Amino acid sequence: MKDHINAIYKNHSQFYKILLFVVTTILIVFIFPKSGRFKYNFEKGKPWQTENLYAPFNFAIQKSNVEVLNENAIITSQTSRFFNKKADLAAEVSDSFEENFGKVFNDTLRDYKKIKSKGFSILKDFYKYGILSQDLDLNDQDKVVILVDNVEKKITTYSNLQKLGAIKTTIDKELKGSSLETYSNRLTALFFDVIKSDLTYNRALTDNVLKESLSKVSKNRGVVDKGTLIISKGEVVNDEKYQVLTSLSKEYESQVWSKSSYNWIIFAYTLLVALALLMLLLFIRKYRLDVYKNNTKVTFIFFNVFIMVLLTTLIVNYNSEYVYLVPIAILPLVLKAFFDARLGLFTHVITVLLLGSIVPNSYEYMFLQIIAGIVTILTVSELYKRANLFISVGQITLVYIIAYFAFFVIHEASIDNLKWETFGLFVLCGLATLFVQPLIYVYEKLFGLVSDVSLLELSDTNSKLLKELSNKAPGTFHHSLNVANLAEASANEINANAMLVRVGALYHDIGKMKSPTYFTENQSSGINSHDELSPKESAKIIINHVLDGIEIAKKNNLPDRVIDFIRTHHGTSQVYYFYMKEKANHEDVDINDFTYPGPKPFSKETAILMMCDSVEAASKSLKEPTSSKIDNFVENIINKQKDDGQFLNADITFKEIESIKKVLKRKLANIYHLRIEYPE
Repeated sequence: MKDHINAIYKNHSQFYKILLFVVTTILIVFIFPKSGRFKYNFEKGKPWQTENLYAPFNFAIQKSNVEVLNENAIITSQTSRFFNKKADLAAEVSDSFEENFGKVFNDTLRDYKKIKSKGFSILKDFYKYGILSQDLDLNDQDKVVILVDNVEKKITTYSNLQKLGAIKTTIDKELKGSSLETYSNRLTALFFDVIKSDLTYNRALTDNVLKESLSKVSKNRGVVDKGTLIISKGEVVNDEKYQVLTSLSKEYESQVWSKSSYNWIIFAYTLLVALALLMLLLFIRKYRLDVYKNNTKVTFIFFNVFIMVLLTTLIVNYNSEYVYLVPIAILPLVLKAFFDARLGLFTHVITVLLLGSIVPNSYEYMFLQIIAGIVTILTVSELYKRANLFISVGQITLVYIIAYFAFFVIHEASIDNLKWETFGLFVLCGLATLFVQPLIYVYEKLFGLVSDVSLLELSDTNSKLLKELSNKAPGTFHHSLNVANLAEASANEINANAMLVRVGALYHDIGKMKSPTYFTENQSSGINSHDELSPKESAKIIINHVLDGIEIAKKNNLPDRVIDFIRTHHGTSQVYYFYMKEKANHEDVDINDFTYPGPKPFSKETAILMMCDSVEAASKSLKEPTSSKIDNFVENIINKQKDDGQFLNADITFKEIESIKKVLKRKLANIYHLRIEYPE
C-alpha cells in the first residue's frame, strides 16, 4: 500500500494532467449541442459533388425566409382593423349643431335654410362610419370593422373614416363652386366647436386577430417521401434544390434522437474532443517541455481553450449569425504574451478545429479564424506597446472583412445581397480583442504568470526596489545595469527572451543590499570588511546574498520567473578566492562551505545571466586590456563554467554559447574603448 502511495506521489504531476485532460473533455462535450449533423456540405449555384442523395426519411420542405415574410405581409395587409364606435355620439353632436347654428348664422340670411341643410348633410356623412381623433399609420385600402358595443356593425376601408385634421378640407371641397362657398370658414368654425371623435382603434383585438391569422401560416410547402431522389451527382444546386437540402439538414439536426442514438453522438463528440486535446498535450510535451512540466501553465492553456469554446457555443445556441462576434484572436494573443508564437498558433488551430464541428458554414468559419490567428501571430510583436496592439487588431479586422467578402462573392456570384451588418460584427470583434490587455493582467494575478507588459514595468529603474538598491549599494546597482545591457544583447543574438533576461539581470543581486560593504564594488573607502573575518565567514556572507535576494524578492512580490535568476546566477559554483585562502591555512577544508546552493541555470535566459554576470564582474580586474586579453578572458571564464557542468540543465547549445562569447567580447571591447595604436 505504501509503495502505491509513493508511486502516486511520485507521479502526481502526470495524474493531474490526466485528470485535467478528462475534465476538460467532459466539460466541452457537455456544452456542445447534442444534435446530429448533416454530413454533406452544399452551396447554392454549385454542383452536388457527392453520390446521389435519397431522402432518408419523410420530411417537410420548409419555406424560405423570403417566402414566409411575403406571406406574412399579405396576411397582415388582408387582416381587418377593428374600431369601437360610440353609438349615441352622432345624435348628441347633431343636437349641438342645431343649438349653435343660430348663434353663428343669422336667420335673416337668404341662404339660412340652405346652409343649415348642407351642414346636417355633411355631419351625417362624417358620422356615417365615424370620426378618428388622429390619422393612423394604416393604408387607405386596409379593411376596417366598426364595432358598437363589441358587435360588428359596419365594414369599410380605412379611407372612408373621417379624420379630425381633414374636416376643413372636406367642408371646403363640399362647398366649392356653390353659392354657399362664402360661408365655408364660419361653417368650419362651427363644426370644430361641436364635432367629437366617436371612433377608437381597438389595437388589442386587431393584434390578436392578426396573431391568430399569422399562426395559421404554414412554414412548409410540401413533403418529400422517404426514398425520393433529392439530387443527383453533378446536378447544380438551384434555389429549389437548395431549399429542399436546407430543409433536410434542419430536420436531421432537430430530430429527437433515441437514447441509443444520443449516446452514440455523445461518444463521437468525446472522441473528437479528446483527440484534439491529446494532440495539444503531446505538442506541449514534445516541443515545450518546460511548459508541460508546469501544471499551472498547462491548466492555463486548457482553461483558455475551454473559455473560447464556451463563449462560441453560447453564441451559436443564442443566434449563430453572431458567431463572428466572439474574439477568438484573443487566444493566440494571450498565449503569445505568456509563452511563444508557435504554442499560441497551435493552440488556436486546435480550438478552431473543435469549434468547426458546431458552427454553421464550418469551412468558411475555420478558414477565417485560422487566417486571423496567423495574422495575429505574425503582426503582434512587443505587446506592451499599445500602438502595436491597435495596428494588429486593425489588420485582423481587415483580414476578416476581406475573407468574408471573398466567400460571399464565391457563394452568391454578386454583391447585391451582401450583409453589411456582418462587417459591423467583425469591427465589434476587433474592438473586443482590445480587451486582451486587462485580461492579461487578470491572468497574471490568477495564475502567477508573467507577461512582457509586467516585465516592462519591472525594468523601470525608478521602481521602489531598484531605487533602494541604487541608494544602499550603488556599485552593485551599476554592475547590474552593465550586466543587463550585456545580457540583453546576448539574448537578442540567440533569439532568447531579451526583456526577461534584462529584468532578471537588474534584480539578480538585490540580496547584496543586506550587507553592501562586504562586496568590492561597494567599497568606496578603501577599507575591506572581510579583513576582520575568517575566510569561512566571508564566504558565508557572499553566498548568503543569493538567499537574501530571494527573501527580498518575495517580500516585494517579484514574479517567480524573475526570482529564478536570483537563485541560479551563481549555480553551484564556488567562492574560489576565500576557498583558496582557507586552504592555505588549513589542510582539511570542506568545499561545500564555499559552494553556492544552486540550482544550476535551467533555461537559456538564466544561463545567459550567469555568463554575463561572471564576465562583467571579473572584467574589473583587467589591467591594460587589449583585444587578445579580452578574448582569452571571456573564453576562460565561460569555458570553466561549461566544464563545471553549469549549463547541463539549460536548453542552450554549444553554438549559442559561442555566439554569446562573441557578443561579450565585442561589448567589452566597446566598454574599454579599445583602439588601434597609431605610430607617434
